[in-house]
Amino acid sequence: MIATIINAAAVLLGTALGLLLKRRIPDSFKTVVMTSSGAVTLVLGLQMAFETPSAIASLFALLAGGFAGYALRIEDRVEALGGRLGGSGGGGDFAKGFLNASLLFCTGSMSIVGSIEAGTSGDYELILIKSIMDGFMAIVFAANYGRGVAASILTILVYQGFFTLLGGWIEPLLGETGISAMSAAGGFLLVFLALGLLGIRQIRTGNFIPALILAPLTQYLYSLLPL
Repeated sequence: MIATIINAAAVLLGTALGLLLKRRIPDSFKTVVMTSSGAVTLVLGLQMAFETPSAIASLFALLAGGFAGYALRIEDRVEALGGRLGGSGGGGDFAKGFLNASLLFCTGSMSIVGSIEAGTSGDYELILIKSIMDGFMAIVFAANYGRGVAASILTILVYQGFFTLLGGWIEPLLGETGISAMSAAGGFLLVFLALGLLGIRQIRTGNFIPALILAPLTQYLYSLLPL
């Protein structure tokens, strides 16, 4: 868990710096900050999505995950939670910061593979590299959304902690293909997120979170087809 705690600390530090910079950034520069973070998120998402073992399996994971997420109203519930945690004045930005930062920091293969390596072999290198990247992105996101980004450390601790503690059991269960499928699904979610940051189209990305869980399953089922 040491590597995961370091990752959370890096995000917390980045958020603090972002909040300090936010007060010094003129309103005219906010577009630059939003566009820059959106472009970087888009590139990261595309890189991950292009690594999908099967586009068809990813499509079904997104469809099934999206239907489940909308039925469960995941994003509405996250926004309601943000309203309670962030206060009536800034609950919307708090929720967006929490949700968007959580997606960015926890959907990649580095999060999964790095946590498994830390838990099974004590190799922290991948998570430490990810921590540096997350810290810098936290600066940008905190400048955009405020203190809600800091709440994403809870997601990091739970999500990466899960893979760290149970990595020895999860890795052989998912296999390399299953991890790649989960990472690719996360890439698609980052693309959805980037479209909103760039002002192209607002997508309720939180409702697609179940796709991350379903991606290894749809990939496995697809591999059983006699194609």
